[in-house]
Amino acid sequence: MKVAVIGGGSTYTPELIEGLATRRGRLPITELVLHDIDPDRLAVVGGLAKRMLHRMEWDGRLNLTTDTAAAVDGASFVLIQLRVGGQQARLVDETLPLRFGTIGQETTGAGGLAKALRTVPLVLEIAELARRLATEDAWIVDFTNPVGIVTQALVDAGHRAIGLCNVAITLQRSLARLSGTDPASLELRHVGLNHLSWITGVIRDGHDILPQILEEHAEEIGRELKLPPSLLRDLGAVPSYYLRYYYAFDEVMAEQRDGHFRADEVMDLERRLLTMYADPTLDTKPALLGDRGGAWYSEAAAQLLASLNDGTGDVQVVDVRNGGAMPDLADDDVVEVPARIDRDGAHPLPQPPMPGPMRDLVMTVKAFERLAIVAARSGARDDIRRALEAHPLVGGRIGDVEPLLEALVAANGPYLAVGGRAE
Repeated sequence: MKVAVIGGGSTYTPELIEGLATRRGRLPITELVLHDIDPDRLAVVGGLAKRMLHRMEWDGRLNLTTDTAAAVDGASFVLIQLRVGGQQARLVDETLPLRFGTIGQETTGAGGLAKALRTVPLVLEIAELARRLATEDAWIVDFTNPVGIVTQALVDAGHRAIGLCNVAITLQRSLARLSGTDPASLELRHVGLNHLSWITGVIRDGHDILPQILEEHAEEIGRELKLPPSLLRDLGAVPSYYLRYYYAFDEVMAEQRDGHFRADEVMDLERRLLTMYADPTLDTKPALLGDRGGAWYSEAAAQLLASLNDGTGDVQVVDVRNGGAMPDLADDDVVEVPARIDRDGAHPLPQPPMPGPMRDLVMTVKAFERLAIVAARSGARDDIRRALEAHPLVGGRIGDVEPLLEALVAANGPYLAVGGRAE
């Protein structure tokens, strides 16, 4: 079995290495390939990966390459975790929209659209290469943001793809800790889209304990999410921390105007992590990696690959075609819901209908996601404009998007599809 990691020079990679190696019984990988376009960074991250695998007595073969075709050739799994434009592009995503009266964020609003414009065309190119060169039944697992948009584009193009995010598993672990429960004993009710989702139920022994958790721990959960406890009680749900951009828009804007941007933190963290990774005596992931934002990434990614391989039928929250699981959305909409995982893929489990305000927001953002894919594939300014106008944090907030459109196209010009570059 061959597993290819596209974007293997990511500082997240040691998390993935640990998760895959500890599941060797369920996932008997014979060849693991780390691919990256930056050979120096790949050598540093790949060196640590090699030392970690040696310490864990993993008996497969590790290869490093800058050749995408060589990476996916014969692969059973192609895991995509790339970042087009690097952290500098992320900083632009977080700062540029602020000049035009809306929040800057790399997966939400105008910044999320910019990232989709840069990312979707490249991911589709990689997927087409995998269609030709990988095994006939190969899976593409996308961890690249914006996961929901990228996964929708992949499955719409007919690829065997599943999207993965660590938000749900992180919240599950947090709720398990608060309730004094083994995470494995909790079943989530989870509805929405990637980075626009809510936990609406926490089932233990057939009973929903979420009302009790909210009654006893709303203040602590609210502090973690930076949201008022009263909002959580009113919702009767635990929102993804990305919903803060909707529920606390003015507060986030004030923070950003004060110069607080996550991209600056991440760039500093990555410099420190890569220095650590280059230490030839280091053979474990450093504790600092926990600050990078990929909590439980290895758990989620490795568990998904293992379940797709051995067909255990366990339930995981993934991004997958709706298929009726969320009754308010179309069957072919990619949603983020619990799904039973076996060798045939992810089978979404029916979820209770969403309350009106939740449903309206999800449907509005799903319409935006569809427009974002059109814009990413065409690069045309009119398509980009329509997507900006459709997003509730952009057109719904600032009205005239034309100045923002011009700045966004100028900042992302080299990455846009042909239509955007030609105009």
